[in-house]
Amino acid sequence: MRKPNQSTFADKVIAFNESLSLDIPLPDGIRSMNPFKENPDALAISSAFYKKYYDDHRMRRLILGINPGRFGAGVTGIPFTDTKRLTEKCRLQINGIHTHEPSSVFVYDVIDAYGGVEAFYNDFYINSPSPLGYVKKSSKGREVNFNYYDSKELQTAVTAFMVESIKAHISMGIITDVAFCMGSGKNHHFLKHLNSVHHFFNRLIPLEHPRFVMQYRSRQKQYYIDKYLAALKHPDSPQTFRQ
Repeated sequence: MRKPNQSTFADKVIAFNESLSLDIPLPDGIRSMNPFKENPDALAISSAFYKKYYDDHRMRRLILGINPGRFGAGVTGIPFTDTKRLTEKCRLQINGIHTHEPSSVFVYDVIDAYGGVEAFYNDFYINSPSPLGYVKKSSKGREVNFNYYDSKELQTAVTAFMVESIKAHISMGIITDVAFCMGSGKNHHFLKHLNSVHHFFNRLIPLEHPRFVMQYRSRQKQYYIDKYLAALKHPDSPQTFRQ
């Protein structure tokens, strides 16, 4: 029986999402993207998701992406979950909005291979060092996704925000022996540096970012699914340790 006033993992995530804000100057032409304030459905649907899969006191391992994209978490409020996966895999729906995000396709292929949404979300919590996204105007005047590390000025501006966000993720009930980093290049390099300073995790295991796999290695998708599974299920194996 749940003790009075004892928050579940879901309660902590929902409170974190409700409180998210970034009130600092950003470089010219770049703005932050907060789905919980910009999309009236994002907080409600993401809260339903977390109450469905995280309403417990289990300890989980953390998987860190980069920052939310416009068509995944930027709409649903759930990392690497577009509206199609939200409906088909999680049995939740945002009415009137339909998005397709290639990274979400790969992540849910991994989730299916792991054993399905219940098994996966029992063991893992996905978020990002920057839980808010960034967009920049293209030459055609359209907003496009922008990663925190695509601008040194932006990276410097939001580093303190990311440090506090990672600490908040850990406080929800994260096992800190190992964490997983989606993005084996710049994202891993920066998170490895942050980890060396702040000692969040004993080890940080890099994995290729789902977007990279879907855009440049789609024919080898099964290889990367297997690589994810090996790391997630056996993070202490010598082969995983050498990554």
